[in-house]
Amino acid sequence: MPADLDALVLLETLRAAPAQIEPADEDEWPGVENPAEFQAQIADWLSQYANTGTRQTYAYALGLPTSWIEALATSGDPARNTDRAGNAASIGSIGRTGRAASTGLAGIAGGSRPPAGRVGVLHHLAWFRWCAARRLDPRAATGAEVKAWLHQLDAAGAEKRTRQRMLSTLSAFYGHLTETGVVPANPAALNRARLGLGSTARDASPTIRLTAGQLRALLDAAAELPNRTRYRHLYACRAVAVVGLLTLGLRVSELVGLDRDSLVLSGGEPMLRVLGKGGVHREVYLTDLAATALTDYLSERDRSGEAATPALRGRTSAKHAPLIATKAGGRCSRFDVNALLRRVAVQAGPALAEVADRVHPHALRHAYVTIALEQDARIQHVQADVGHATISTTQYYDRGRRTRDTTAADLVAAAIKGCR
Repeated sequence: MPADLDALVLLETLRAAPAQIEPADEDEWPGVENPAEFQAQIADWLSQYANTGTRQTYAYALGLPTSWIEALATSGDPARNTDRAGNAASIGSIGRTGRAASTGLAGIAGGSRPPAGRVGVLHHLAWFRWCAARRLDPRAATGAEVKAWLHQLDAAGAEKRTRQRMLSTLSAFYGHLTETGVVPANPAALNRARLGLGSTARDASPTIRLTAGQLRALLDAAAELPNRTRYRHLYACRAVAVVGLLTLGLRVSELVGLDRDSLVLSGGEPMLRVLGKGGVHREVYLTDLAATALTDYLSERDRSGEAATPALRGRTSAKHAPLIATKAGGRCSRFDVNALLRRVAVQAGPALAEVADRVHPHALRHAYVTIALEQDARIQHVQADVGHATISTTQYYDRGRRTRDTTAADLVAAAIKGCR
């Protein structure tokens, strides 16, 4: 059968409901002959990314349980990480209780889910889950199978940008396997233009455009966030701090990756040392708006935790504690931040009524750039503020000479404050 016809036949087969396989052995990764070897290869790829948020994003896009990535960050070897009961927390399925259940993907193929509220509608079509449901070793996948997967994502309603991101993640993974000699070629290195996945300047961004007034409404709503527990004030302070920090143009992965010692003084100015994409650090100046929100939150958090260490100095006794934390002191996930921001948007009333269900962390990052440019900030300063990779040599030197006058942060804060 000709290759093109074979791909079409496969595509028509895949348009049916996703296969549900009842695995014979829950410790087996369906279709993979040596699961331990394969998970070591995945860990080798992910471990080259310094940013925990990047690892989690890539892992989730491929269908891996988030607990396995957390284990990788903790010990460098997911198979060695154990929970309180001494059970291995590995690449295996997250069961209905949210705990690691096995060393393979058997449960994933059978429909097991990560913790409630953290599963997207396309998660069952993440690449590893798609392969597991068909007992296909991902290392044996061909370009035809990758194209069939993309077509099924399209049929399931995945938007163009979603498919672009998923294909880019897959290509990065196979690029690593190719470099290390695991596979002979990258099956995800496809002609994107022919697949309708090419990027053009004319593509409109689906991200909503928030105004300075809407950011002000988010801050006000965060301060009044309802909570019936005795920690209402703490949770409200945390919500204001989250919104305040996102008005600095941070990525959500950068925000959740911040520690208390990421907060430093430079030239007498408070700033955050942010670990961005590619393991590159940048300095993000704190506006009065963000600094006040953060001071209030850390002070209330220390008071609630009966800590004696002063807040907003960046040099606490628990310097590696998360800057934004759960009540128990753990690190918030990007899912936590997204859910919190959505609650705040709903609480914001008429100002956000028409877009509350579309507010997410990247929308605030997008707003930072657009508001800064509307306030006539130099584009080089804005690019440096948000850590965009496409900065020219001149812009690189401009970033190297950054001072308080070369950040657009205060312009954005002033615009927000002016919307009363």
